[in-house]
Amino acid sequence: MAFGKGLGHNLPYLQQQFVALLGNTSASVKVICIIVLFSYCLSYIEQAVLALSVTPGYLLPSVFWIWTAFTFCFLEIHFWEVCADIVTVGLCGKLIEPLWGAMEMLTFFAIVNVGVALLSAIFYLFLFMCTDDPSFLFDIHIHGLTGYIAGVSVAVKQIMPDHIIAKTPVGKITNRNIPLTLWIFLLLLWIVGLLEGTQPTMFLNGLFVSWVYLRFYQKHSNETRGDMADNFTFASFFPNVLQPPVAVVSNTLYNFFVRIGICKKVVRRFDMSNAPPGLIICLPGIDPQDSERRRQIALKALSERLSKDHARPRQQDKHKKLSSSSTAVSVAIPESALPKPVPSPLIPQLNMNVQSQTFGKT
Repeated sequence: MAFGKGLGHNLPYLQQQFVALLGNTSASVKVICIIVLFSYCLSYIEQAVLALSVTPGYLLPSVFWIWTAFTFCFLEIHFWEVCADIVTVGLCGKLIEPLWGAMEMLTFFAIVNVGVALLSAIFYLFLFMCTDDPSFLFDIHIHGLTGYIAGVSVAVKQIMPDHIIAKTPVGKITNRNIPLTLWIFLLLLWIVGLLEGTQPTMFLNGLFVSWVYLRFYQKHSNETRGDMADNFTFASFFPNVLQPPVAVVSNTLYNFFVRIGICKKVVRRFDMSNAPPGLIICLPGIDPQDSERRRQIALKALSERLSKDHARPRQQDKHKKLSSSSTAVSVAIPESALPKPVPSPLIPQLNMNVQSQTFGKT
């Protein structure tokens, strides 16, 4: 009763916040939300659930219900899942769409959801091959935007990796920790029986598909593709303790894919026109430890130079203060004390000689 009364009092406020969330979004976000709401109404029809959701045995040959790879993401069975989907799509319209544009956001939406459908179907096919249980093929129905929620968390990690969400006694929770934390949370809910097993599977596949697209294939306005930043590696999704072994495995797989032609060797380009002074670039063939050592030396030299430049005005001010504090002493010397010039005896003789010569010539 208390919960119902509290919900009744807060319902107008929640409705106002919900309208404000979707009020300034684009038409594509509103259309996705409307389709999700309409599909939720269809979830009460069993035939509609079968026709719209991905069933691994029907998506794969020979039945090949290919349309379910595009419709499964709009179907939700529970209303709280509908609310979570609408909030996620609304936040995506607020945070990501202004940076990427509506077309790129729709492209990301389609790629992530289709990739989740295919990978999830392949995963349950693998389980069928291991267990020979046909329920993994025909009793599993994959639906919802759980994979896209994972993709949005990866995109937010890429855009704002160091944004602090909460401070705990253990440490700070930033956007870097959100993807893996959410997946562990869903996994725990599935273990205790509060969630279907398809949800952690979809979320994990959404993490992988969205990271691969954003890391290697997303096209930017400067004609480059992907994001090869060091804080967006696959190992960066894991805690610092696990990053070195994960980096070894992921780099080995990447080099293998490059050799067989699935992935391309990434060539990094640097624009040095706007580069700050003292920038050191690690080129192929240079040891990262050597570049880090040089960077530390450059930072040390820069700090010493700044400290000297900062100390120089202090020395000048100190010198001025000393010169101004010193007083000038002047002593008056009387004229009688000054030495008088002594007449030379040669000067009159020279004058007399000059006069006698002039008279002689006349």
